[in-house]
Amino acid sequence: MDRKDFIRKGLFGTGIFMATGSFANIIKNDIDELKELEPMGFNHLPYPETIKTNHMIIHKASTRGHANHGWLNSFHSFSFAGYYNPERMHFGALRVLNDDTVAAGNGFGTHPHDNMEIISIPLEGDLEHKDSMGNVSVIRKGDIQVMSAGTGIQHSEYNKNKDQETKFLQIWLFPNKENVTPRYDQLSLNPQDRHNKLQQVLSPNADDEGVWAHQDAWFHMGTFEQGKTADYTLRKKGNGIYAFILKGAFTLNGQALDTRDGMGIWDTDQLSITAQSSDAEILLMEVPMVV
Repeated sequence: MDRKDFIRKGLFGTGIFMATGSFANIIKNDIDELKELEPMGFNHLPYPETIKTNHMIIHKASTRGHANHGWLNSFHSFSFAGYYNPERMHFGALRVLNDDTVAAGNGFGTHPHDNMEIISIPLEGDLEHKDSMGNVSVIRKGDIQVMSAGTGIQHSEYNKNKDQETKFLQIWLFPNKENVTPRYDQLSLNPQDRHNKLQQVLSPNADDEGVWAHQDAWFHMGTFEQGKTADYTLRKKGNGIYAFILKGAFTLNGQALDTRDGMGIWDTDQLSITAQSSDAEILLMEVPMVV
């Protein structure tokens, strides 16, 4: 991804703004910051530590990018909006992994996307969704939402609760085909289907378990008791897998990880998982490494 594409897909394509209209101020601040940095380039910035070994990368929770806009508190595993780190542009087809908290009575006003697969996974509370295709719905904890932006879509996400914040994961995938007809889907999952095992929540196949996306990607979620194990076998040769710890502690292929840590591995066929705490939760995202 070149710098112009980063700006288009990351810095200026975020849609981070309130329904009340603070988008212009946020974008202006980003533009002003970019102008200040441009004579020096970006490389002088103090990038958070990225742990690398052969065929593995680890992003500790404390090293993620962070932006607190008051109404939105967001942690970025990869470069996004005002957070830029050349070592964290994407993991294969996984472009964005944002850990977002939306304050009560606030949300993302109507904004555009194109040529991106956008997945939302609520963790607490709920969000009302509206889009230019006429869809109006609410996503809650236990649901998964997918949008194929394709040729272009506009949407908003809003927390209408007056006394409860909403927490959710915002995930973007590069698609395997561009300019598709935009579409929207959501599904309510049974959390019992991930107790001490991995539940598939996304795949490339419309007839398969979970929602589907225009990408050779498979997502799984699991909730494990301490000491329980599982093995994940990658579905497609050449894919890698990015694991994100939602809660608790795990050992993955011998590597210890804690809440909100991320780890990507590639050139492997299998991932071995052991829960090191009770009620530990994990999200696995298998994606192509070449995009």
